[in-house]
Amino acid sequence: MKLAWILWLAHVLPQPMADSLCLSTTVYLEARDQSPRGQQAVAEVALRRRDSGLWGRNVCQVVTARNQFAPTLLPPQTRLANTEAWAEAVTVALESQRNWALPPGQRREIVPGASHFAAHAIASPNWRTAYQVATIGDHTFYRVQNLKPRRG
Repeated sequence: MKLAWILWLAHVLPQPMADSLCLSTTVYLEARDQSPRGQQAVAEVALRRRDSGLWGRNVCQVVTARNQFAPTLLPPQTRLANTEAWAEAVTVALESQRNWALPPGQRREIVPGASHFAAHAIASPNWRTAYQVATIGDHTFYRVQNLKPRRG
């Protein structure tokens, strides 16, 4: 599958199916070589950002916000070719969405408060001096800003 086709499909699918596809794609592109815990942490950052409303009102808007996640950083012709990793990313995304649908006090948070992450090997963002929440695999998760759920 090509990234461009997946993103097109996400635009025509109804919610919440579109968000599940966008989150699965992001988990695959950002963390397919990471542990399930690392993949869950990536999903958690995207879901926390969605709740804040600062990057968009749904997961697809959040993960396709300019220069924020792999779907906008990689060429549209990028192929998602590892079917085992894709299946795992889908499972992680769906489980993460179910977990995040729980009331805040009942959620299992992997990286509490994290609003950003960076892969050590490829990123050196200007906010890397922010509060480090955790390092999982080769990703470090940061609380760059305190995100509060949007109202309404």
